[in-house]
Amino acid sequence: MAVVIGSNLRKELSGDPLFDGVSFKVERRDRLSLSGPNGAGKTTLLRILAGETEHHGGELAWEKGTRVALHDQRPPAQSEATLREYGLSGAADLVALEDELRRLEHAMATGDHGPATLRRYSEAQARLEHAGGYAWRERVTSVLRGLGFDEGELDRPLRTFSGGELTRASLARALGGDPDLLLLDEPTNHLDMASLEWLETELQALDTAIVIVAHDRWFLEATTTAVLELDAGRSTYFPGPWHVWRQEKAARASAASTLAERQAEDIARLERFVARFRYGTKSRQAQAKLKQIERIERVRADAPAGGGRTLGFEFLKPARSGRTVLEISDLTLAAGEKQLLAGVSLAIERGEHTALIGPNGAGKTTLLEAILGRRPPVSGSARLGYGVEVAYFSQHEIELDERGSVLECTQGTTGLQRGQAQALLGRFLFSGWDAHEKPVAALSGGERRRLALALIVASGSNFLVLDEPTNHLDLESREALEAALEAFPGTILLVSHDRAVLDAVATRILAIEDGSIRSYEGGWADYVRLRAAREAPAAEASKPAERKVQKKRQTEKRAKPAPPSELELLEAEIAAAETALEQLERRLAEDWADVDAVAAHRVTRDKLQSLLGRWEELFQSSHA
Repeated sequence: MAVVIGSNLRKELSGDPLFDGVSFKVERRDRLSLSGPNGAGKTTLLRILAGETEHHGGELAWEKGTRVALHDQRPPAQSEATLREYGLSGAADLVALEDELRRLEHAMATGDHGPATLRRYSEAQARLEHAGGYAWRERVTSVLRGLGFDEGELDRPLRTFSGGELTRASLARALGGDPDLLLLDEPTNHLDMASLEWLETELQALDTAIVIVAHDRWFLEATTTAVLELDAGRSTYFPGPWHVWRQEKAARASAASTLAERQAEDIARLERFVARFRYGTKSRQAQAKLKQIERIERVRADAPAGGGRTLGFEFLKPARSGRTVLEISDLTLAAGEKQLLAGVSLAIERGEHTALIGPNGAGKTTLLEAILGRRPPVSGSARLGYGVEVAYFSQHEIELDERGSVLECTQGTTGLQRGQAQALLGRFLFSGWDAHEKPVAALSGGERRRLALALIVASGSNFLVLDEPTNHLDLESREALEAALEAFPGTILLVSHDRAVLDAVATRILAIEDGSIRSYEGGWADYVRLRAAREAPAAEASKPAERKVQKKRQTEKRAKPAPPSELELLEAEIAAAETALEQLERRLAEDWADVDAVAAHRVTRDKLQSLLGRWEELFQSSHA
């Protein structure tokens, strides 16, 4: 059954249509990718579905009682509420559901056995069980851990977290509330590789409908089952995996382009006939041809998203450097009191395309800054080779001359002539007089990144050091950058969370692991395979040792039985209470009007919750 159906939706901005005629259907367990160029209205459509903004035409039909959760790119407001409290606040309806169950149980225990009461009790209990039963609070905290927060951070106030951490907290809040429709706007932002892989597994398992806006092609391929593309105010729905949609889209674009070319040739032939015979002996036929031209419905060639305006990356051929581009010897790095890397030694040679990966906070950006001489190491050295000219694209700070216009900044930085600079800017979506003369100081974050990439393209450097260059780029622009980096004849050191770019560009991956760096030959897929192969023997080798330890413990227990601890006694009580609760639930399933069973169920459930609370206290104190 469909959770939501959209029919001919229309949205206007300042009276002009953003999109019109958008139709789709999302069923439970569907994973719909909402695709399209930046500015097409993807985030706006999500907010329409979340009820945060209105639509100006069409209809939305909802399944009764649908609960919606939205995670978007706006971090939550900083406050004194703890991270745990904020995560739990996304499940306020579950708290209300628990209260309602207690009220209904009291009503039934005092004689209310009406069909409406019994039906509502059954519905409420089923809803709570779908969310994980009374353990749903633990699920919320497990989601926070899966997204990279450790136990010590759960009780910190929100105001103590960074913007990226707050965005991850917003994602955890949306995931933990057990919604019927989950709306995710760029959920992969600020996630490291481990969290990305955890999120993919989590989304595949959820019993809910999901709509996703993301630019991570690897993530989309792993999670989505259908695509709704918004482009030029129109929508196209495609049921099927992401890669099949991309193939279908390319085939459609090719067919439309061929048809448009043929039509243009036909129109040109008719126009030549009209121009030649309009006033001669064949003027009547010429007039008929003119009317025929007017009646032709022009075929629209499906250009790339954004009207064909994708980033036209074209690197200048760099000067040749020495064979060794970078040599790192016994390097140790720290951030404050925290040691990041210890005793690292490696080399990057001319022409290598190397990717640097690792968890958030592992020291990737710090290492880049040490390589560039911007951060002193604790010990060791990082030395650039002979003839190496570096171009650095920073994730955090883009250094641009803000004293003039975009065109003046480009000419001043690159030394290009006016026409050459205008052509370069056009390839980076700065088209026309208004875009060229716009003050650099007035650019948005995304525009600043595009301008910085343009300047790097024209730098002529032979060693590109790129820290998250794909941030704020749409899919087509990422693919264009990917193709250009593949073809770049110089040396690359790339930090990125875009696994599709890593797989296409990298010929070697440097992974930060436990304060050191391990080298893996190949791209991302090769890294995953090699990592799994390396971890498998260790896992297998640990099994005999684990069995030996278990056998030894069992022998010791048989030789000298120890009195049960308080924790073990408590676990036995919990097991007995769980068995009793299961038996009562079977009785209630057969007869919801059994007042004695309802009362006993409430008492047993409350006793179990109390026992579980005491068990958690003892467990934490014994492991402190």
